[in-house]
Amino acid sequence: RRVTEAEVARLALAQPAAAVTVQWGGSQVFKVGEKMFAVLGLGGGLSIKVSEIAFAALTESGRARPAPYLARAGWVRFDDLDDLDPEETEAWMAQAHALVSARLTRKVRRELGLESG
Repeated sequence: RRVTEAEVARLALAQPAAAVTVQWGGSQVFKVGEKMFAVLGLGGGLSIKVSEIAFAALTESGRARPAPYLARAGWVRFDDLDDLDPEETEAWMAQAHALVSARLTRKVRRELGLESG
C-alpha cells in the first residue's frame, strides 16, 4: 500500500493539538504549539523530526537523508513517499509530535491540552 500526501496529512493532524500551515511556496507545515514536527511537499517528499537513534539508522541505511536546513536539529527527509511504509510512517509521526511537544513549555502544553494540572 502506498503512502499518499493525503495520508501523511491525516496522520500528522491526528496528533494532539496539531495544526497545519502552508508556507515556503506551498509546503504543508505541521505544528504543535507553533513548533514544526513535519513538513510535506518541500520539493516533494516528507521531512520529519526523529530521535538521534532514528536519525543515525535512517541516514546510515540510506532510507532517508539529512533534511536540508533541519538536519542539525535531528530531522530527516524521505524524498519519495512511495518508499514509506504506512504503519512506520504513523509511528514516526507520533514520535515527531512527541519529541517536539516535550520541548514546549509546561504552560503551552497545558494550554494545548497536552498536560493536565
